[in-house]
Amino acid sequence: MNKAEKMIIYKICAFLLCILIAIPIIKYLPDIIALTMSMEKFSSYIISLGSLGAIVFTSFQVLQTVIAPIPGEVIQVAGGYIYGATLGTIYSMIGLLLGGIIAFYFTRFIGANLIEKLLQREKLSWLSKIMHSNKFDLVIFIIFLVPGLPKDFLIYVAGLTPIKPLKFFIILTISRFPWTLASVSIGSNLHYGNYTATIVVALIACVAFILGIINKDKLINKFTPNNN
Repeated sequence: MNKAEKMIIYKICAFLLCILIAIPIIKYLPDIIALTMSMEKFSSYIISLGSLGAIVFTSFQVLQTVIAPIPGEVIQVAGGYIYGATLGTIYSMIGLLLGGIIAFYFTRFIGANLIEKLLQREKLSWLSKIMHSNKFDLVIFIIFLVPGLPKDFLIYVAGLTPIKPLKFFIILTISRFPWTLASVSIGSNLHYGNYTATIVVALIACVAFILGIINKDKLINKFTPNNN
């Protein structure tokens, strides 16, 4: 069996695995989204699982990265509330990284055609431009770092580019860490009644988020091929 034949088998297995995983996720997605819309409900659910809570919590963070409609901020704040700043950040980052790996390799192995078709939509055309930027590494770092910029679908898009997986995952981890820590810290401070610290971190995050939205187009256009 040559390398090409092995790759076909790997892709078929990956495709079948995706279907097996997708079926229960699609079935329970409305319940998952409803649960993660409330930090109180989500926290109570994770706590009720006891020792399995950390695994399930991390799994929710994976799902949030792979499936955009799930609100990541609620999950991360809940992580800080339940596990504290250190463990909450670790669990959240593990989930973000695992979700990133799944999304990236989904595109690389079986989903390239689907992602390319989605990029043809007008509202996603800016992502297509970024793909061909000779500063792609810098662009994705900035987008992942700045609050308010669209992030999760960019992981799928990165799978279409020649960027080396390890390099991409390092960029993803470093750039997502600061605001993940900020979100987790809000939950931790809420748990311990440090309301002043909670308000300060939340205000900084809100200001950064608003500035990110306001300057989104400027930041994106600065690094697209037409501006280089």
